Amino acid sequence: MFPKILIANRGEIALRVIRACKEMGISTVAVFSEADRDALHVSLADESYCVGPAQAQKSYLNMSAILSAAILSGAQAIHPGYGLLSENAEFADLCAKCRIQFIGPSAEVIRRMGDKDEARRTMKAAGVPVVPGSDVLGSAEEARAMAEKIGFPLLIKARSGGGGRGIRRVDRLEEVENAYRTASAEALGAFGDGAVYMEKLLENVKHIEVQLLSDKEGNCVCLGERECSMQRKNQKLIEESPSTAVSPELREKLYQSSVRAVLAVGYEGVGTVEYLLDREGNFYFMEMNTRLQVEHPVTEMVTGIDLVKWQIRVAAGMTLPFSQKDVKLRGHAIECRINAENPAENFRPCAGQIELLHVPGGPWVRFDTALYQGYTVPPYYDSMIGKMIVHASSREEAIRKMQAALCELVIEGVEHTGFFQADLIGEDAFLDGSYTTAYLNQQNR
Repeated sequence: MFPKILIANRGEIALRVIRACKEMGISTVAVFSEADRDALHVSLADESYCVGPAQAQKSYLNMSAILSAAILSGAQAIHPGYGLLSENAEFADLCAKCRIQFIGPSAEVIRRMGDKDEARRTMKAAGVPVVPGSDVLGSAEEARAMAEKIGFPLLIKARSGGGGRGIRRVDRLEEVENAYRTASAEALGAFGDGAVYMEKLLENVKHIEVQLLSDKEGNCVCLGERECSMQRKNQKLIEESPSTAVSPELREKLYQSSVRAVLAVGYEGVGTVEYLLDREGNFYFMEMNTRLQVEHPVTEMVTGIDLVKWQIRVAAGMTLPFSQKDVKLRGHAIECRINAENPAENFRPCAGQIELLHVPGGPWVRFDTALYQGYTVPPYYDSMIGKMIVHASSREEAIRKMQAALCELVIEGVEHTGFFQADLIGEDAFLDGSYTTAYLNQQNR
Protein backbone atom coordinates (compact mmCIF):
# COMPACT_ATOMS: atom_id res chain seq x y z
CA MET A 1 0.00 0.00 0.00
CA PHE A 2 1.09 3.58 -0.60
CA PRO A 3 2.46 5.27 2.56
CA LYS A 4 1.58 8.74 1.23
CA ILE A 5 -0.86 10.03 -1.42
CA LEU A 6 -1.17 13.51 -2.90
CA ILE A 7 -4.72 14.59 -3.75
CA ALA A 8 -4.67 16.71 -6.92
CA ASN A 9 -8.08 18.28 -6.40
CA ARG A 10 -10.13 20.56 -4.16
CA GLY A 11 -13.54 20.81 -2.52
CA GLU A 12 -15.64 17.91 -1.34
CA ILE A 13 -13.86 15.27 -3.41
CA ALA A 14 -10.50 16.21 -1.89
CA LEU A 15 -12.04 15.73 1.56
CA ARG A 16 -13.58 12.43 0.47
CA VAL A 17 -10.20 11.06 -0.57
CA ILE A 18 -8.44 12.41 2.54
CA ARG A 19 -10.96 10.67 4.78
CA ALA A 20 -10.55 7.36 2.97
CA CYS A 21 -6.77 7.63 3.26
CA LYS A 22 -6.94 8.39 6.98
CA GLU A 23 -9.07 5.29 7.52
CA MET A 24 -6.50 3.25 5.59
CA GLY A 25 -3.55 4.66 7.55
CA ILE A 26 -2.19 6.57 4.54
CA SER A 27 -0.61 10.02 4.93
CA THR A 28 -2.11 12.73 2.74
CA VAL A 29 -0.79 15.73 0.85
CA ALA A 30 -3.10 18.53 -0.28
CA VAL A 31 -2.49 21.09 -3.00
CA PHE A 32 -4.30 24.40 -3.10
CA SER A 33 -4.57 27.65 -4.98
CA GLU A 34 -4.13 31.02 -3.34
CA ALA A 35 -7.93 31.37 -3.34
CA ASP A 36 -8.26 28.08 -1.42
CA ARG A 37 -5.71 28.84 1.30
CA ASP A 38 -8.46 28.58 3.94
CA ALA A 39 -10.19 25.57 2.38
CA LEU A 40 -11.02 22.60 4.59
CA HIS A 41 -8.99 20.07 2.60
CA VAL A 42 -5.86 22.13 3.28
CA SER A 43 -6.20 21.88 7.05
CA LEU A 44 -7.30 18.23 7.12
CA ALA A 45 -4.39 16.89 5.07
CA ASP A 46 -1.12 15.99 6.78
CA GLU A 47 0.79 18.33 4.45
CA SER A 48 -0.26 21.03 2.01
CA TYR A 49 1.39 22.97 -0.80
CA CYS A 50 0.28 26.05 -2.70
CA VAL A 51 0.53 25.35 -6.43
CA GLY A 52 -0.47 28.69 -7.92
CA PRO A 53 -2.92 31.59 -8.08
CA ALA A 54 -6.72 31.35 -8.05
CA GLN A 55 -7.23 30.45 -11.71
CA ALA A 56 -7.47 26.68 -12.11
CA GLN A 57 -5.29 26.76 -15.22
CA LYS A 58 -2.44 28.18 -13.13
CA SER A 59 -2.96 25.99 -10.06
CA TYR A 60 -5.08 22.82 -10.10
CA LEU A 61 -4.26 22.24 -13.78
CA ASN A 62 -0.60 23.17 -13.32
CA MET A 63 0.90 19.73 -13.86
CA SER A 64 4.52 20.69 -13.15
CA ALA A 65 3.60 22.41 -9.88
CA ILE A 66 1.53 19.43 -8.69
CA LEU A 67 4.23 16.93 -9.60
CA SER A 68 6.83 19.09 -7.88
CA ALA A 69 4.68 19.03 -4.73
CA ALA A 70 4.42 15.24 -4.97
CA ILE A 71 8.17 14.83 -5.35
CA LEU A 72 8.96 17.34 -2.59
CA SER A 73 6.54 15.65 -0.19
CA GLY A 74 7.66 12.14 -1.06
CA ALA A 75 4.20 11.02 -2.14
CA GLN A 76 4.19 7.68 -3.95
CA ALA A 77 0.84 8.19 -5.66
CA ILE A 78 -1.54 10.90 -6.85
CA HIS A 79 -5.31 10.70 -6.61
CA PRO A 80 -6.87 13.09 -9.15
CA GLY A 81 -10.46 13.00 -7.84
CA TYR A 82 -12.90 13.93 -10.62
CA GLY A 83 -12.71 16.76 -13.13
CA LEU A 84 -9.49 18.80 -13.44
CA LEU A 85 -6.65 16.35 -14.27
CA SER A 86 -8.56 13.12 -13.62
CA GLU A 87 -8.93 12.25 -17.32
CA ASN A 88 -5.77 13.93 -18.58
CA ALA A 89 -3.61 11.37 -20.38
CA GLU A 90 -0.61 13.70 -20.46
CA PHE A 91 -0.70 14.01 -16.68
CA ALA A 92 -0.94 10.24 -16.26
CA ASP A 93 2.09 9.90 -18.56
CA LEU A 94 4.05 12.46 -16.55
CA CYS A 95 3.22 10.65 -13.31
CA ALA A 96 4.64 7.45 -14.78
CA LYS A 97 7.80 9.24 -15.92
CA CYS A 98 8.24 10.60 -12.39
CA ARG A 99 7.65 7.09 -10.98
CA ILE A 100 4.54 8.25 -9.16
CA GLN A 101 1.46 6.04 -9.36
CA PHE A 102 -1.50 7.72 -11.00
CA ILE A 103 -4.59 6.38 -9.24
CA GLY A 104 -6.63 5.62 -12.31
CA PRO A 105 -6.29 3.73 -15.59
CA SER A 106 -3.29 3.97 -17.86
CA ALA A 107 -2.64 7.02 -20.02
CA GLU A 108 -3.33 4.89 -23.10
CA VAL A 109 -6.81 3.94 -21.88
CA ILE A 110 -7.60 7.53 -20.88
CA ARG A 111 -6.51 8.71 -24.31
CA ARG A 112 -8.53 6.09 -26.17
CA MET A 113 -11.72 6.64 -24.19
CA GLY A 114 -11.30 10.41 -24.10
CA ASP A 115 -11.36 10.41 -27.87
CA LYS A 116 -15.10 9.90 -28.33
CA ASP A 117 -14.63 8.85 -31.96
CA GLU A 118 -12.05 6.23 -31.01
CA ALA A 119 -14.25 5.09 -28.11
CA ARG A 120 -17.22 4.58 -30.43
CA ARG A 121 -15.18 2.51 -32.85
CA THR A 122 -13.64 0.44 -30.04
CA MET A 123 -17.01 -0.30 -28.46
CA LYS A 124 -18.59 -1.18 -31.79
CA ALA A 125 -15.79 -3.66 -32.48
CA ALA A 126 -16.32 -5.17 -29.01
CA GLY A 127 -20.01 -5.77 -29.68
CA VAL A 128 -21.25 -2.93 -27.47
CA PRO A 129 -24.30 -1.15 -29.01
CA VAL A 130 -23.50 2.40 -30.14
CA VAL A 131 -25.74 5.27 -31.28
CA PRO A 132 -25.88 5.57 -35.08
CA GLY A 133 -23.46 8.28 -36.15
CA SER A 134 -20.31 9.28 -37.96
CA ASP A 135 -16.57 9.25 -37.53
CA VAL A 136 -14.77 12.59 -37.03
CA LEU A 137 -16.04 15.14 -39.54
CA GLY A 138 -13.47 16.79 -41.78
CA SER A 139 -15.52 19.75 -43.02
CA ALA A 140 -18.91 21.46 -42.98
CA GLU A 141 -19.63 19.92 -46.37
CA GLU A 142 -18.97 16.43 -45.01
CA ALA A 143 -21.19 17.26 -42.04
CA ARG A 144 -24.07 18.21 -44.36
CA ALA A 145 -23.74 14.98 -46.33
CA MET A 146 -23.58 12.85 -43.19
CA ALA A 147 -26.56 14.67 -41.65
CA GLU A 148 -28.73 13.77 -44.63
CA LYS A 149 -27.65 10.15 -44.25
CA ILE A 150 -28.27 9.92 -40.48
CA GLY A 151 -31.45 11.97 -40.36
CA PHE A 152 -32.77 14.58 -37.96
CA PRO A 153 -32.69 15.47 -35.17
CA LEU A 154 -29.02 14.88 -34.49
CA LEU A 155 -26.14 16.10 -32.35
CA ILE A 156 -22.75 17.42 -33.37
CA LYS A 157 -20.42 16.54 -30.50
CA ALA A 158 -16.84 17.24 -29.47
CA ARG A 159 -14.45 14.33 -29.75
CA SER A 160 -12.70 15.36 -26.54
CA GLY A 161 -13.86 16.58 -23.16
CA GLY A 162 -17.37 16.52 -21.73
CA GLY A 163 -19.64 18.45 -19.40
CA GLY A 164 -22.03 19.40 -22.17
CA ARG A 165 -19.54 21.61 -24.02
CA GLY A 166 -18.91 21.34 -27.75
CA ILE A 167 -22.41 19.94 -28.38
CA ARG A 168 -24.99 21.36 -30.76
CA ARG A 169 -28.44 20.08 -31.63
CA VAL A 170 -29.42 20.15 -35.31
CA ASP A 171 -33.04 19.84 -36.46
CA ARG A 172 -32.76 20.93 -40.09
CA LEU A 173 -30.22 20.68 -42.88
CA GLU A 174 -29.73 24.44 -43.05
CA GLU A 175 -28.53 24.45 -39.41
CA VAL A 176 -25.71 21.98 -39.96
CA GLU A 177 -22.93 24.31 -41.11
CA ASN A 178 -23.34 26.82 -38.28
CA ALA A 179 -23.70 24.05 -35.67
CA TYR A 180 -20.58 22.34 -37.00
CA ARG A 181 -18.49 25.52 -36.81
CA THR A 182 -19.72 26.66 -33.38
CA ALA A 183 -19.38 23.21 -31.80
CA SER A 184 -15.87 22.89 -33.21
CA ALA A 185 -14.86 26.36 -31.99
CA GLU A 186 -16.27 25.72 -28.51
CA ALA A 187 -14.52 22.35 -28.31
CA LEU A 188 -11.23 23.91 -29.38
CA GLY A 189 -11.52 26.59 -26.72
CA ALA A 190 -12.60 24.20 -23.95
CA PHE A 191 -10.45 21.16 -24.70
CA GLY A 192 -7.78 22.28 -27.15
CA ASP A 193 -9.27 19.92 -29.74
CA GLY A 194 -11.79 21.15 -32.29
CA ALA A 195 -12.60 17.74 -33.79
CA VAL A 196 -16.31 16.86 -33.77
CA TYR A 197 -18.48 13.97 -34.90
CA MET A 198 -22.20 13.40 -35.41
CA GLU A 199 -24.75 11.20 -33.65
CA LYS A 200 -28.43 10.56 -34.12
CA LEU A 201 -30.29 12.38 -31.34
CA LEU A 202 -32.29 9.90 -29.29
CA GLU A 203 -35.07 11.86 -27.61
CA ASN A 204 -36.99 11.10 -24.43
CA VAL A 205 -34.36 8.64 -23.28
CA LYS A 206 -32.93 7.61 -19.95
CA HIS A 207 -29.30 8.25 -19.04
CA ILE A 208 -28.09 5.05 -17.36
CA GLU A 209 -24.55 4.35 -16.20
CA VAL A 210 -22.94 1.17 -14.91
CA GLN A 211 -20.30 1.42 -12.19
CA LEU A 212 -17.32 -0.85 -12.73
CA LEU A 213 -14.37 -1.99 -10.65
CA SER A 214 -11.56 -3.91 -12.32
CA ASP A 215 -8.12 -5.04 -11.14
CA LYS A 216 -4.79 -5.70 -12.86
CA GLU A 217 -5.61 -9.40 -13.25
CA GLY A 218 -8.64 -8.67 -15.42
CA ASN A 219 -11.20 -9.39 -12.71
CA CYS A 220 -14.17 -7.09 -13.21
CA VAL A 221 -17.35 -6.52 -11.21
CA CYS A 222 -20.35 -4.34 -12.01
CA LEU A 223 -21.66 -2.46 -8.99
CA GLY A 224 -25.17 -1.71 -10.16
CA GLU A 225 -26.49 1.07 -12.35
CA ARG A 226 -27.23 4.72 -11.68
CA GLU A 227 -30.06 6.73 -13.18
CA CYS A 228 -28.78 10.18 -14.19
CA SER A 229 -31.62 11.42 -16.39
CA MET A 230 -32.58 14.50 -14.37
CA GLN A 231 -30.39 17.02 -16.18
CA ARG A 232 -30.34 20.70 -17.01
CA LYS A 233 -28.37 21.74 -20.09
CA ASN A 234 -26.59 18.36 -20.12
CA GLN A 235 -25.54 18.76 -16.48
CA LYS A 236 -26.69 16.12 -14.00
CA LEU A 237 -28.77 17.34 -11.06
CA ILE A 238 -30.07 14.18 -9.39
CA GLU A 239 -28.82 10.60 -9.48
CA GLU A 240 -30.36 7.46 -8.05
CA SER A 241 -29.69 3.76 -7.81
CA PRO A 242 -31.16 1.43 -8.86
CA SER A 243 -33.07 2.82 -11.84
CA THR A 244 -36.82 2.31 -12.05
CA ALA A 245 -36.37 1.68 -15.80
CA VAL A 246 -33.96 -1.23 -15.42
CA SER A 247 -35.35 -4.72 -14.90
CA PRO A 248 -33.18 -7.60 -13.64
CA GLU A 249 -33.00 -8.92 -17.22
CA LEU A 250 -31.94 -5.55 -18.63
CA ARG A 251 -29.43 -5.11 -15.82
CA GLU A 252 -27.78 -8.38 -16.79
CA LYS A 253 -27.51 -7.21 -20.40
CA LEU A 254 -26.01 -3.90 -19.28
CA TYR A 255 -23.49 -5.78 -17.13
CA GLN A 256 -22.46 -8.03 -20.00
CA SER A 257 -22.03 -5.07 -22.32
CA SER A 258 -20.02 -3.14 -19.73
CA VAL A 259 -17.67 -6.05 -19.05
CA ARG A 260 -17.04 -6.35 -22.79
CA ALA A 261 -16.17 -2.65 -22.80
CA VAL A 262 -13.70 -3.10 -19.93
CA LEU A 263 -12.02 -6.10 -21.49
CA ALA A 264 -11.78 -4.37 -24.87
CA VAL A 265 -9.52 -1.65 -23.48
CA GLY A 266 -7.82 -3.49 -20.59
CA TYR A 267 -9.35 -1.15 -18.05
CA GLU A 268 -8.02 -1.06 -14.46
CA GLY A 269 -9.58 0.70 -11.49
CA VAL A 270 -12.90 2.44 -10.96
CA GLY A 271 -14.76 3.50 -14.10
CA THR A 272 -18.21 4.03 -15.54
CA VAL A 273 -19.84 3.10 -18.82
CA GLU A 274 -22.69 5.44 -19.74
CA TYR A 275 -25.65 4.49 -21.90
CA LEU A 276 -28.79 5.97 -23.40
CA LEU A 277 -31.88 3.81 -22.86
CA ASP A 278 -34.94 4.23 -25.08
CA ARG A 279 -38.56 3.39 -24.30
CA GLU A 280 -38.31 0.02 -26.05
CA GLY A 281 -35.50 -1.09 -23.74
CA ASN A 282 -32.71 -0.64 -26.29
CA PHE A 283 -29.52 0.81 -24.89
CA TYR A 284 -26.60 2.48 -26.63
CA PHE A 285 -23.05 3.26 -25.49
CA MET A 286 -22.50 6.95 -24.92
CA GLU A 287 -19.07 7.18 -23.27
CA MET A 288 -16.72 5.67 -20.73
CA ASN A 289 -15.67 7.82 -17.79
CA THR A 290 -12.16 6.80 -16.78
CA ARG A 291 -12.36 8.17 -13.26
CA LEU A 292 -14.38 8.36 -10.08
CA GLN A 293 -17.81 9.91 -10.73
CA VAL A 294 -19.37 12.77 -8.79
CA GLU A 295 -22.32 10.47 -8.08
CA HIS A 296 -20.30 7.52 -6.75
CA PRO A 297 -21.88 7.77 -3.24
CA VAL A 298 -25.22 6.35 -4.40
CA THR A 299 -23.42 3.18 -5.49
CA GLU A 300 -21.60 3.01 -2.17
CA MET A 301 -24.94 3.29 -0.38
CA VAL A 302 -26.64 0.43 -2.23
CA THR A 303 -23.61 -1.92 -2.35
CA GLY A 304 -21.79 -1.13 0.90
CA ILE A 305 -18.53 -0.95 -1.07
CA ASP A 306 -16.18 2.01 -0.53
CA LEU A 307 -15.20 2.94 -4.09
CA VAL A 308 -12.41 5.32 -3.13
CA LYS A 309 -10.68 2.75 -0.95
CA TRP A 310 -10.93 0.11 -3.65
CA GLN A 311 -9.70 2.56 -6.23
CA ILE A 312 -6.58 3.05 -4.12
CA ARG A 313 -6.15 -0.67 -3.40
CA VAL A 314 -6.42 -1.66 -7.06
CA ALA A 315 -3.89 1.04 -8.02
CA ALA A 316 -1.54 -0.46 -5.43
CA GLY A 317 -1.82 -3.86 -7.15
CA MET A 318 -4.39 -5.60 -4.96
CA THR A 319 -6.70 -8.09 -6.65
CA LEU A 320 -10.41 -8.09 -5.94
CA PRO A 321 -11.35 -10.57 -3.18
CA PHE A 322 -14.96 -10.68 -4.34
CA SER A 323 -16.74 -11.54 -7.60
CA GLN A 324 -19.96 -10.49 -9.29
CA LYS A 325 -22.07 -12.98 -7.33
CA ASP A 326 -20.96 -11.30 -4.10
CA VAL A 327 -22.33 -7.89 -5.15
CA LYS A 328 -25.83 -7.32 -3.79
CA LEU A 329 -27.94 -4.19 -4.34
CA ARG A 330 -29.79 -3.25 -1.18
CA GLY A 331 -32.50 -0.62 -0.95
CA HIS A 332 -32.49 2.67 -2.83
CA ALA A 333 -30.19 5.70 -2.79
CA ILE A 334 -30.63 9.22 -4.17
CA GLU A 335 -28.12 12.04 -4.56
CA CYS A 336 -28.90 15.73 -5.13
CA ARG A 337 -26.10 18.03 -6.24
CA ILE A 338 -26.27 21.29 -4.30
CA ASN A 339 -24.92 24.16 -6.39
CA ALA A 340 -24.21 27.73 -5.36
CA GLU A 341 -26.64 29.04 -7.95
CA ASN A 342 -29.84 31.07 -7.90
CA PRO A 343 -32.65 29.13 -9.64
CA ALA A 344 -34.83 32.25 -9.69
CA GLU A 345 -32.25 34.07 -11.82
CA ASN A 346 -31.60 31.41 -14.47
CA PHE A 347 -29.25 29.55 -12.12
CA ARG A 348 -26.82 32.44 -11.82
CA PRO A 349 -23.65 31.28 -9.97
CA CYS A 350 -23.23 32.77 -6.50
CA ALA A 351 -20.11 33.33 -4.42
CA GLY A 352 -19.73 34.71 -0.91
CA GLN A 353 -19.19 33.92 2.73
CA ILE A 354 -21.14 31.17 4.50
CA GLU A 355 -22.85 33.00 7.37
CA LEU A 356 -24.74 30.00 8.78
CA LEU A 357 -24.48 26.30 8.03
CA HIS A 358 -26.64 23.50 9.35
CA VAL A 359 -26.14 20.01 7.96
CA PRO A 360 -28.98 17.47 8.27
CA GLY A 361 -28.39 14.27 10.20
CA GLY A 362 -30.12 10.99 10.93
CA PRO A 363 -29.68 7.40 9.77
CA TRP A 364 -28.44 6.98 6.19
CA VAL A 365 -28.19 10.71 5.50
CA ARG A 366 -24.88 11.92 4.12
CA PHE A 367 -23.81 15.41 3.05
CA ASP A 368 -20.48 15.50 1.24
CA THR A 369 -19.21 19.07 1.33
CA ALA A 370 -16.19 21.25 2.01
CA LEU A 371 -18.28 24.07 3.50
CA TYR A 372 -17.91 25.40 7.02
CA GLN A 373 -19.35 28.45 8.74
CA GLY A 374 -17.24 31.46 7.81
CA TYR A 375 -15.85 29.87 4.64
CA THR A 376 -15.95 32.01 1.52
CA VAL A 377 -17.14 30.26 -1.64
CA PRO A 378 -14.75 31.49 -4.36
CA PRO A 379 -16.01 32.50 -7.82
CA TYR A 380 -13.27 30.69 -9.73
CA TYR A 381 -14.43 27.07 -9.75
CA ASP A 382 -17.38 24.77 -10.34
CA SER A 383 -20.52 25.90 -8.54
CA MET A 384 -21.20 22.58 -6.78
CA ILE A 385 -20.81 23.08 -3.02
CA GLY A 386 -22.17 19.79 -1.75
CA LYS A 387 -23.95 16.52 -2.41
CA MET A 388 -26.87 15.33 -0.34
CA ILE A 389 -27.14 11.54 -0.36
CA VAL A 390 -29.76 9.39 1.35
CA HIS A 391 -30.47 5.66 1.50
CA ALA A 392 -33.64 3.79 2.46
CA SER A 393 -35.21 0.38 2.04
CA SER A 394 -37.48 1.60 -0.78
CA ARG A 395 -37.49 4.37 -3.38
CA GLU A 396 -40.58 5.95 -1.84
CA GLU A 397 -38.92 6.13 1.57
CA ALA A 398 -35.71 7.47 0.01
CA ILE A 399 -37.64 10.30 -1.67
CA ARG A 400 -39.29 11.28 1.62
CA LYS A 401 -35.94 11.10 3.39
CA MET A 402 -34.33 13.33 0.76
CA GLN A 403 -37.13 15.90 0.96
CA ALA A 404 -36.77 16.01 4.74
CA ALA A 405 -32.99 16.39 4.51
CA LEU A 406 -33.16 19.17 1.91
CA CYS A 407 -35.74 21.07 3.96
CA GLU A 408 -33.44 20.83 6.99
CA LEU A 409 -30.34 21.97 5.10
CA VAL A 410 -29.40 25.57 5.94
CA ILE A 411 -26.77 27.44 3.93
CA GLU A 412 -26.93 31.18 4.47
CA GLY A 413 -24.67 33.63 2.67
CA VAL A 414 -25.01 32.23 -0.84
CA GLU A 415 -28.00 31.22 -2.92
CA HIS A 416 -28.22 27.48 -3.57
CA THR A 417 -30.36 24.88 -5.32
CA GLY A 418 -31.50 22.88 -2.29
CA PHE A 419 -35.12 24.07 -2.27
CA PHE A 420 -35.32 23.70 -6.05
CA GLN A 421 -34.18 20.08 -5.68
CA ALA A 422 -36.71 19.43 -2.91
CA ASP A 423 -39.52 20.60 -5.18
CA LEU A 424 -38.15 18.70 -8.17
CA ILE A 425 -38.17 15.28 -6.52
CA GLY A 426 -41.80 15.88 -5.51
CA GLU A 427 -42.98 16.33 -9.09
CA ASP A 428 -45.06 13.56 -10.67
CA ALA A 429 -42.47 12.72 -13.33
CA PHE A 430 -39.86 12.03 -10.66
CA LEU A 431 -42.21 10.24 -8.31
CA ASP A 432 -43.31 7.76 -10.98
CA GLY A 433 -39.84 7.51 -12.54
CA SER A 434 -41.00 8.55 -16.00
CA TYR A 435 -38.65 11.54 -16.31
CA THR A 436 -36.11 11.58 -19.12
CA THR A 437 -33.09 13.66 -20.02
CA ALA A 438 -35.41 16.11 -21.80
CA TYR A 439 -37.71 16.69 -18.82
CA LEU A 440 -36.38 20.06 -17.62
CA ASN A 441 -35.69 21.33 -21.13
CA GLN A 442 -39.29 20.64 -22.09
CA GLN A 443 -40.39 22.86 -19.22
CA ASN A 444 -37.89 25.60 -20.16
CA ARG A 445 -36.07 25.31 -16.85
